[in-house]
Amino acid sequence: MFGIVRPCTHRLSEGLRTEWMAHLCGLCLALRADHGQFARIVTNYDGLIVSVLTEAQTGAMPAGRRTAGPCPLRAMRTAPVAMGEGARLAAAVSLVLASAKVRDHVADRDGLLARRPVAAAARRVAAGWDRAGARTGAALGFDTALLVDAVDRQTGIETLAGPGTPLLTVTEPTETATAAAFAHTAVLAGKPRNAAPLAEAGRLFGRLAHLLDAVEDREADAASGAWNPLTVTGTSLTEARRLCDDALHGVRLALREVEFTDGTLVHVLLAHELRRSVDRAFGTSSCSHQGLEVPEGSFGPPPGNPYGPTPGNPYGPTPGNPYGPTPGGPAAPPPPRPPRDRRGLIAGCLVWAGLACTCQMCCGSYEDPWSRERREAPCQSCGDCCEACNCCGQCGEGCCCCGDSCGCDC
Repeated sequence: MFGIVRPCTHRLSEGLRTEWMAHLCGLCLALRADHGQFARIVTNYDGLIVSVLTEAQTGAMPAGRRTAGPCPLRAMRTAPVAMGEGARLAAAVSLVLASAKVRDHVADRDGLLARRPVAAAARRVAAGWDRAGARTGAALGFDTALLVDAVDRQTGIETLAGPGTPLLTVTEPTETATAAAFAHTAVLAGKPRNAAPLAEAGRLFGRLAHLLDAVEDREADAASGAWNPLTVTGTSLTEARRLCDDALHGVRLALREVEFTDGTLVHVLLAHELRRSVDRAFGTSSCSHQGLEVPEGSFGPPPGNPYGPTPGNPYGPTPGNPYGPTPGGPAAPPPPRPPRDRRGLIAGCLVWAGLACTCQMCCGSYEDPWSRERREAPCQSCGDCCEACNCCGQCGEGCCCCGDSCGCDC
């Protein structure tokens, strides 16, 4: 899956992790329901933000969730998933933007797409995604022609760009497309006053998505001779970072103007995880909180008077039979182990393959493929992915660790 906002689940609280996965799975299942199994390939981390924004304005309701069956991405567990207009809008936007990505790779003649038969097949798939996205968008009152027009203009802008061309001229089509998608969530939520600030947040989010993609692909594009906006316009990494930081600040300012029913997950994704995406692309870090929070008094004296008398009579007889078997001791019978629904050899191997292919065995918790016992992945202390820094996992209780000392109202 692709996308710039891809939080490690260890940085989210249990509740936010459940909500994030509900929107991710909801996007995937909406694609399958409206456009078939193959369309699920365009599931991406950024598309689910459209679903998150819609629900954040209306509030989570029982009618907006359903229980989905086991899936390898969820370690073969069932889970509540988001459903409704927000997930369908996310699916429509994801199809159109994935179509743009395919056509961009065809234009750059990347890999197998340099061969004409493969490129022709890819164009047909992209055209089908455009039509499918348009159908779903029309059902939701969203005209995807604006997205398609932005994609078409992108090719012409890149053809004319050269040294000295402003970088923001190149990112404008992406900004326009994401601004339209973000703004329409206000229409679906019935809060038209949110449309303008959400459009501004979407425009800056699109700028970040374009710039970070260019930064991450800069060296690979230089080696292969592919088109890269930073190289073509002669923009330095320093200037690109400045533009990214300005966009980050603008997203936060725009979100302050939006009326949310529950904007916690939006804040985590678009204020904190978005900054992590910038740091990851530029190889920097903005988080100054490097350790787990230590509860107050962990290293102090125990509560009360440590030298006072022990409650009760310390020299009196031990209650009960002091010579009887100690509970849980060697003389006590071991407690019976609860029965487990073990999988067979073949079924366990299939589950193992699914968990391995989706990285659940590398980062996250999962059920053992055979015994179904809950296990923790070895990625519990894997540096950048799972550093012990939970900025807004409990946003209502305050933020602790942003380099710019932002509060939860940012």
